[in-house]
Amino acid sequence: MPKTTRRTAIKAMAAGTALISLQKSTAQAQNSAAKKSVSRLENRHDRVWLGEEYWANPMEDWRIVDGAAECQSTGGDRNVHLLTHQLTNNGGAFQMSVRLRQVAINQEDAGAGFRIGVRSDINEHRSNCFAKNGINAGIIGDQLVLAGAKKPLSGKVDGQEIQLKLSGKPSGKGYQLTLVASTPGSDKPLATLTETVPVGAVLGNVSIVSNYNKAPANKRGARYRFEDWQVAGDALTETTDNKFGPILWSMYSLSDSRSDEGFVLKLSALTGPLGKDDNKQVELLVEQDGDWKSLGMAELDPDAWVATFRVPNWDEKTATPFKLVYRESLTDGGVSESDWTGTVRANPVGRPLRFGALTCQNDYAFPYEPVANNLLALDPDILYFSGDQLYENHGGYGLIREPADPAILNYLRKYYQHGWSFREPMRDRPTLCLPDDHDVFQGNIWGEGGKAMISGDTSSAGGYREPAKMVNVVHKTNCAHHPDPYDPAPCLQDISVYYGDVVYGGVSFAVIADRQWKTGPDHVDTGGGRPDHVPDPEFDTSKLDKPGLVLLGERQEEFLQKWVDDWRGHNMKVVLSQTVFAGVATHHGGFDGYLKADLDCGGWPQTPRNRAVNILRKAMPLHINGDQHLTTMVQYGVDKQRDSFWSFCSPAIAVGYPRWWRPDELGMPHENRPKHGLPNTGEFIDGLGNKAYVYAVGNPEVASKRNRYERAHQKGSGFGIVTIDTAAKTYKIESFRFLVDATDGKPESQFPGWPITLQQKENGGQNVIG
Repeated sequence: MPKTTRRTAIKAMAAGTALISLQKSTAQAQNSAAKKSVSRLENRHDRVWLGEEYWANPMEDWRIVDGAAECQSTGGDRNVHLLTHQLTNNGGAFQMSVRLRQVAINQEDAGAGFRIGVRSDINEHRSNCFAKNGINAGIIGDQLVLAGAKKPLSGKVDGQEIQLKLSGKPSGKGYQLTLVASTPGSDKPLATLTETVPVGAVLGNVSIVSNYNKAPANKRGARYRFEDWQVAGDALTETTDNKFGPILWSMYSLSDSRSDEGFVLKLSALTGPLGKDDNKQVELLVEQDGDWKSLGMAELDPDAWVATFRVPNWDEKTATPFKLVYRESLTDGGVSESDWTGTVRANPVGRPLRFGALTCQNDYAFPYEPVANNLLALDPDILYFSGDQLYENHGGYGLIREPADPAILNYLRKYYQHGWSFREPMRDRPTLCLPDDHDVFQGNIWGEGGKAMISGDTSSAGGYREPAKMVNVVHKTNCAHHPDPYDPAPCLQDISVYYGDVVYGGVSFAVIADRQWKTGPDHVDTGGGRPDHVPDPEFDTSKLDKPGLVLLGERQEEFLQKWVDDWRGHNMKVVLSQTVFAGVATHHGGFDGYLKADLDCGGWPQTPRNRAVNILRKAMPLHINGDQHLTTMVQYGVDKQRDSFWSFCSPAIAVGYPRWWRPDELGMPHENRPKHGLPNTGEFIDGLGNKAYVYAVGNPEVASKRNRYERAHQKGSGFGIVTIDTAAKTYKIESFRFLVDATDGKPESQFPGWPITLQQKENGGQNVIG
């Protein structure tokens, strides 16, 4: 796969070592013929995003200020990881140095300096960025600290610039580390400290840290700035492909407009948050007849940091390589040019369309490599992320809910983990990406047409908790590349909308928002406790179906009524939304966490649910959704069992909050168990009174494994593939488990009951499979 490149890249030094610098090196190093001129922080404008070589924790707490990396927070453990270099060879030696200075003097000092050997359970450079371990090597107050040892400095350092030098080499059965602190230009160190650690302890990421620990209660910590961070040595491996940016990733859609615009390409490029003096334009080029042709520039949105291109009359019959180019303006007047490449695939006609279905990425399993690698191996034609590209806990360091601008930075930092994980599968195939509740920092969304939330209860109160400006950034980062919405008029608070259709590969996909207009549960009484949960098995849930309650809302119902009759450019249909229109979970949170009903599912409110199913049944669509953290195959019923279309709820990429469907042990009545005889299947009345034929369910285990990928597998994580054959009029649905080789064809690679092949007319209520 093509990788992000920089034409002004850091080169290897003559002895096979490498250098990364946050500031100007010495005059001798500047004149070294072994190095090339590169764009380092001293040559970058002031801004939030440090650059493609670094991951800052948390991003919103760091800035480039006058050419240095400066922490803006007095909080503990603010750190910056070097993405391009990892300590991998503990049989070799390394050296690193940095100049640091306390920005705010006379505050409680929790120290600053290096941290090495930072690694997760899988020791992968992205996952390592969030590990809470490693060896500290720096200064705290008037002491030098190294691997738990301390030594007094020979003088006070308040406000002074300090140079730290850390070196390491094998020593007997251990690894010897030596830390030296001095004032720049001085030949006499303030202190030297040497410690020997286990040889394996140094392996992993390297980072710099502002405030190793939290300040004592009622006291503020210090803030540090860092310059001239250099690393070298054969203990380090340099991997320039680990860079993340300046173009972080791209997403595109290609859709038949069924108008004089023909097929329309929409493509978005995402960058990190830039500064007022940075270039704000991205260029799109396509390869034609061996040459690159520019299709023009697009402006980066100054809040979402997304540049979106819209190209009508696209040649959909030809696969076309594209290149996004960002030209970073430097403070010395120069320009650093970077590109991100991919391919706009040809419209897949004349063969089955392969569709990747994904949802819910809890970051304990970040970066989800088994799923991402399986997507590349299976090579679907189009990807669909149905929501929860992030959770509030993503990356640690808490939430910023308001005001809008800091909340946006907090969101972007968490959202970037999504692109960091799946940018390779996304670069060469269309991607549809819907926001859901956790994307806007809510436990659930009951959007009520975009109104502002009055209560602070983000699980049960109606409306949006976050500022509308932040919500619109969430919509833009996820959906700016989608085809134009059916009706672009915003809803309340000027919150944007994204519902509409995509016609690709002979299939029309209706994209809907099943929470944006939904009524909140505070309009009904569920019998105590959480307003959205019904824990009492004897509670009469028909009382929850009050007049005037909303699911999809009038605007989306109007769209769907027209969509079901519009067959231009396709002969099969799919509905894409966040969640399933039935309550297919009996237990939530814990193995014994019984709930009769959860109002967050699309099975409530019941009357508008039935109306939506009745509208859509005419189109015979397959409904593909997610959100539930429990993969299921369900056929809806309204007037009778199985009179409507099927739903495939894909497994979560990484299940956090678990759910189970275990009606058999509860003695729930059912009929017509499928021929496969699997437990918990057949025709049921769900806890809300909806008719649901459950053909397959992927119940999880209770998690016991510590390894992130084994734990995700136990919890029922994975992804789906739907093969839509427009000639045979069939849908083949596959539901793959997390930690498998999806290409091996083994039955155990999928959840019990899958794969299943449906005929189109079954989505109209004809029960062909029996």
